[in-house]
Amino acid sequence: MAINYREKDTIRCQRQRYPDGTVIPEHRHDYHQLLYAKQGLLVVHSPLGRWVVPPTRAIWMPVGTTHSSRCVGDVEQRNVSIEVDAVDPGLPSVPTAVEVGALLRQLLQSAEEVTYPYAQDSRDGRLMRLIVDELKTVAVLPLHLPSPVDTRLVAICSHIAGHLDDRTTLADWAGQTGLHLKTIQRLFMRELGMTFGQWRQRSRLLAGLEQLASGVSVIDVALALGYDSPSAFSAMFRRHFGLSPSAYFRPSREVSVVG
Repeated sequence: MAINYREKDTIRCQRQRYPDGTVIPEHRHDYHQLLYAKQGLLVVHSPLGRWVVPPTRAIWMPVGTTHSSRCVGDVEQRNVSIEVDAVDPGLPSVPTAVEVGALLRQLLQSAEEVTYPYAQDSRDGRLMRLIVDELKTVAVLPLHLPSPVDTRLVAICSHIAGHLDDRTTLADWAGQTGLHLKTIQRLFMRELGMTFGQWRQRSRLLAGLEQLASGVSVIDVALALGYDSPSAFSAMFRRHFGLSPSAYFRPSREVSVVG
């Protein structure tokens, strides 16, 4: 489908700097937004769940989505805002983590130098439109941890999030909650779209991303998350994210991301 653009600056890029620990309170926009941390790591929350976004990734936040964010490390943030009627449908309708490959990264870097207002048929206008075009082709990544609504799942997931090294099994939870094991399995798939084991694994891995971004060593992260060894954690990390913990935060490295 062809993309239609209005005759004004419907796509803009803003640069922002936040010190480590900054919390940006819950808010929402009347435009689409791409959040990209050129440096540091963003932890983005919405009623739909949580995303952990390092410099090799970005998060697409559709118009009207309530969200907040927290900075891990000093963050150099780039926000690309896109007016709702600037493009035809085709971009995700829900928050989505996307890969920032070589082309998109270079486009975002060039967008920092755009002067407003710009003519739609100018180099700047074509550059900003190309960012949107590129967003339609980039890989969607498994950096999202969905949040439960059912109170029975909330209790289980809250415990897991607060005790990441806990090894309580699904059968143990069935005994503790009085729910049938198959009932818990159905609840996880219906509400979260993944199994109990998958949700716990992703919760651990995203927490591990935060700790790694804060400078915690791989061995300390592995032990804190309940893995038997650093190699076991690294193997799981690579299977989930497509590269090793040590390589994950290198924006210059081009890799094929699994998932």
